[in-house]
Amino acid sequence: MTIKLGDRIPNATLNYLQDGVKAITTDEIFKGRKVVMFSVPGAFTPTCSAKHLPGYMQNLAKFASKGIDVVCLAVNDAFVMDAWAKNQKVPDGLRMLADGNGTFSKALGLEMDGTAFGLGMRGKRFALYAEDGVVKRLNVEAPGEFKVSNAETMLAAIV
Repeated sequence: MTIKLGDRIPNATLNYLQDGVKAITTDEIFKGRKVVMFSVPGAFTPTCSAKHLPGYMQNLAKFASKGIDVVCLAVNDAFVMDAWAKNQKVPDGLRMLADGNGTFSKALGLEMDGTAFGLGMRGKRFALYAEDGVVKRLNVEAPGEFKVSNAETMLAAIV
């Protein structure tokens, strides 16, 4: 079942790279905070690298001015997410999180079967806005689309 407005973000552990692989819980990410989490089907993939991630990087200060943290999620490992962050010159304020086994994406009901494209199980392209761990906005893209999960759309929806 897909997460919906008013639902609480499920408990899960994600990873990032900082002097080795570090774990962070969704409670640590969302509790007491305003957070936009955007999910990409994969690091280094065309739309993700050319449009999705760069849009959030360009608008990071606008989110910060509203007291909103921004995190990027992908069903990749922490090493890939770190390499992608370095390749894209991601600023420190944008956290790159790995959902290595896709368990969090599946818990959200937002997993995507990319086996036809050699990708295996991934997360759908989406963006959500949560306050204190409760979903206030959820924009999920139709397959192959990039219209509703971009930074500009999320900024406009949150105001």
